[in-house]
Amino acid sequence: MSSKKYVYLFEEGNSDMRMLLGGKGANLAEMTRIGLPVPPGFTITTEACNAYLASGEKFPEGMLEEVFAALSKLETRTGKKFSQRENPLLVSVRSGAAISMPGMMDTILNLGLNDETVKGLADLTGDDRFAYDCYRRFIQMFSDVVLGIEHATFDDLIERYKRKLSLIFDYEIPAEELMNIINDYKNIVREEKGFDFPQDVKEQLSMAIQAVFSSWNNQRAIVYRRLNKIDDSLGTAVNIQCMAFGNMGENCGTGVAFTRNPSTGDKELYGEFLINAQGEDVVAGIRTPTPISRLKDELPQVYQQFVDTCIKLENHYRDMQDIEFTVEKGTLYMLQTRNGKRTARASVKIAVDMVNEGIISKEEALLRVDAEQINQLLHRQIDTSIDLEPIATGLPASPGAACGKVIFDADQAEKLGEAGQKVILVRNETTPDDIHGIVYAQGVLTSRGGMTSHAAVVARGMGKPCVSGCESIKIDLVGRQFTVNDVVVKEGDIITIDGATGRVLLGEVAMIEPTLSDEFETLLGWANQVKKLEIRANADAPGDAAKALEFGAEGIGLCRTEHMFMATERLPIVQEMILSDSLEAREKALARLLPFQREDFHGILKVMAPNPVTIRLLDPPLHEFLPNHDALLLEIAELKHQKADQRIILEKEELLKKVNSLAESNPMLGHRGCRLGVTYPEIYRMQTRAIFEAMVKLKQENIETYVEVEIPLVMDLAELELLKAEINDVYQQVKGETGVELNFVIGTMIELPRACVTADKIANQADFFSFGTNDLTQTTLGFSRDDAEGKFIPIYLEKKIIKDNPFAVLDRNGVGVLMRLAVEKARSSKPGILMGICGEHGGEPSSIEFCHMIGLDYVSCSPYRIPIARLAAAQAALNNK
Repeated sequence: MSSKKYVYLFEEGNSDMRMLLGGKGANLAEMTRIGLPVPPGFTITTEACNAYLASGEKFPEGMLEEVFAALSKLETRTGKKFSQRENPLLVSVRSGAAISMPGMMDTILNLGLNDETVKGLADLTGDDRFAYDCYRRFIQMFSDVVLGIEHATFDDLIERYKRKLSLIFDYEIPAEELMNIINDYKNIVREEKGFDFPQDVKEQLSMAIQAVFSSWNNQRAIVYRRLNKIDDSLGTAVNIQCMAFGNMGENCGTGVAFTRNPSTGDKELYGEFLINAQGEDVVAGIRTPTPISRLKDELPQVYQQFVDTCIKLENHYRDMQDIEFTVEKGTLYMLQTRNGKRTARASVKIAVDMVNEGIISKEEALLRVDAEQINQLLHRQIDTSIDLEPIATGLPASPGAACGKVIFDADQAEKLGEAGQKVILVRNETTPDDIHGIVYAQGVLTSRGGMTSHAAVVARGMGKPCVSGCESIKIDLVGRQFTVNDVVVKEGDIITIDGATGRVLLGEVAMIEPTLSDEFETLLGWANQVKKLEIRANADAPGDAAKALEFGAEGIGLCRTEHMFMATERLPIVQEMILSDSLEAREKALARLLPFQREDFHGILKVMAPNPVTIRLLDPPLHEFLPNHDALLLEIAELKHQKADQRIILEKEELLKKVNSLAESNPMLGHRGCRLGVTYPEIYRMQTRAIFEAMVKLKQENIETYVEVEIPLVMDLAELELLKAEINDVYQQVKGETGVELNFVIGTMIELPRACVTADKIANQADFFSFGTNDLTQTTLGFSRDDAEGKFIPIYLEKKIIKDNPFAVLDRNGVGVLMRLAVEKARSSKPGILMGICGEHGGEPSSIEFCHMIGLDYVSCSPYRIPIARLAAAQAALNNK
């Protein structure tokens, strides 16, 4: 006999035993403990479930004996007998994981009925129709959950009976017809399974427990856990509870209610109930439930008792409660309470209201709101009151919703967008070449790429919706259309994309504009009082900087200068510079770019002054600014076919030669970052001159600025020393020309493992470090982000090789160890060195917590993720005091 205890009566547990008894079991125990009307019962622990699953689906030793011993105590307490015709004991069997998973696992009601006990129930209640209705429901639920027979098989049969009898509702079917239905149900079981419906109630209970344990690994539960990052090893408890009947007449009923409105957060009882019904009737959609407020008219005494109970539960748990209840012959029974699921808007309002009501503290309010969830509040959303059928679903890469004309190239998107038309840029995948099109598009849809693909990162940075990796759409660029199964969408057709869910919909769909409530501002104000990390923005244009300030940014942690080169009027000059054969020609082209860069920096610095702005010098390889190799090859072939001007053909062939000469086998590890500055110092000299001249101009306008000049992809101290000397030389020139002294520092981006392990040496010449965790993740894991996300990361996640996509959630055990080492080494040689993070991880709550833990000074993220980062930084400070 096992010494481990697998079964707890409700009165033996409490709310602190959630991991062992599951959320439902712990709350039933707690409600019993505080004297609420809970039908008696007991809980089989999550440990029993895990032992059952680990042993190849065998009950752990001694568990069933404990179950039947507990059942015997229920018999003593209720005076009813399990398996006896006279006064039969009936129970419900429900799952209940430690973390709430509503609707994901299975429930069985009225267990204990068979051909004999149903007669006893009829005698006991004096109501044959009620007894046989319970038996009919039990056979249907048991057959579905335990025997695996499709629910619809039984639904179809009962619908045929109702049509034959000209009835609308199940509860109108008379007892004699219910007996016929039961016989037909039992015949379905015999035909489907090859055996009779089990009559031994102990066997029924044993089979039901097995089914609930096994439902931990049903497909919807697995998917739900993956989406909500719930540990697969938790297991589910099983709650066995005496039945309370809401279907015994007009003074009975069942319902579900929230102590506050879960959509808005308003302080009002919110829910539904049905007179003369059992639990599944409320959610099955067969009957239309009545608003909970109507219970006041139908059963006034019960209503008042229920209101009082709701107040007691909310005050006890100090959170909004989601409650299931049954009324049996005028007596209220509480079947469940749990912290209610709610929208982001409601979450914020409830947290702030409860502080104002003296129920919770400000610190608790900050921890109550899911930082990731508040993303919903910052973008236009599709009106969820409308039922919509998507034509395709991809990855929800950047939240918000947008509709517009389908456009397949960036130039056309820019042209139409600039003219005021709403367009959706649809591409197989986007590249930096498409940036101008993304700027003017309402949103982006790609058939390839992941959650941190180029399209996703850029769209999030701009606050634009993006659906990426939508593999079911087949794009035909020649035919200017895409297809999904039999649906053909042509260029110019209207579609709507939902970046929050990944849905793609035909036509224009009603949208809701975001409104940031007073409670939202209040909560973020509290976050600022608590957080230790500074929150900066990744912003490349004055508009982005202004939006970042609006959301509470305290500076810019990453300004990517390459984005400034992609504008239509600048790209030809950039290409001219790249194609130049001499230093003189290259400097001539760079001199034409200088005014553009100076104006860009002037605009950004003016908006953000006096806050710090980190400006990263050119990072991507030069070939990214040239035309695509295959497209150029095709263009030359077409020109030759059309017998075009030979001079034009020669120009294109020269361009192709340059494209070929700059082509790299692995551009991510190639001629980019500071390597460009070393081989083409004139590029970095032009950029730093533009920065300093913009600062001078602003100082003359009485605007004080502070710039952090950032050298990317450094792997050795010698690179930094060389380029730092070049930057300081340019500064001395500008200072000599203008007589103006400027406030700036020079630092580097830490993106390579070698930079991490030599951080103490690099820190001697750096004024700051900024971790570029996107590339640091690639170089540490050996994953090419764009390839990995589309090809094998989903399989790695499915096979549990990795827990999270490392480009979305910082890899603490690999990348994180290198970051921690770099921090320790850098501060050992320069204690006060400023250190931050500017990768996409800078806006993800778990990654922000890690940055707090290793002592970084700031995180930087897309403007629309700044409120998330502010809240996550406060939560990190509270959770890691």
